[in-house]
Amino acid sequence: MIQSPLASTPLFHLGPIPITAAVVTTWAIMVLLTLAAAACTRRLSLLPSKAQMVLELLVGTVDQQIVDTMQAAPRHYRALIGTLFLFILVSNWSSLVPGVEPPTAHVETDAALALIVFGTTIFYGIRTRGVLRYLATFAEPTWIMIPLNVVEQITRTFSLMVRLFGNVMSGVFVVSIVLSLAGLLVPIPLMALDLLTGTVQAYIFSVLAMVFIGAALDDSTPQILEKPQGTL
Repeated sequence: MIQSPLASTPLFHLGPIPITAAVVTTWAIMVLLTLAAAACTRRLSLLPSKAQMVLELLVGTVDQQIVDTMQAAPRHYRALIGTLFLFILVSNWSSLVPGVEPPTAHVETDAALALIVFGTTIFYGIRTRGVLRYLATFAEPTWIMIPLNVVEQITRTFSLMVRLFGNVMSGVFVVSIVLSLAGLLVPIPLMALDLLTGTVQAYIFSVLAMVFIGAALDDSTPQILEKPQGTL
């Protein structure tokens, strides 16, 4: 029987707080990414190893995407965008581990990720414009648009959550149903497709986060563009 992703059964409680399987998986992914980052950055050198070359390629790709999308110096946004992409990617791919349901197939995880983007959009908007000038953007092009601009901020955050949740959840459901009906080997092509879908969804979420944050930045303040990491 396939359990609805909207229903989260607690595994145990920390005081009054229920801890579900999605939360435990999220903690495991966070520990895994932290240990991997520590291992990859432990011994950096001017003559990079293969692991360091892969890491530099990843950082350079993220930096170039930030420059292309936001037209801003990547150093301020690299950690946020890179972490979002890697966390969502690993979360999506965790569905391939037997018995593990990806955290992104649960609406509460996707809501938390969307709220992070919502909060950082406001933070960077205020940081570059100041409080009053940032609030004034809600009155553009005219004060009549204030209610619509406020609703837009809320609805696009909701759309981030729904898009990620719907795509990941549907992939998990399809693979689970085919596996229950057709046996072990038949769903392998669907699992490969699930890998591709998970990568695309992580990329789309990260790009949309960059678009939303970039739109909140102060256009009148020139952004100092840096050479992306890993380039000559």
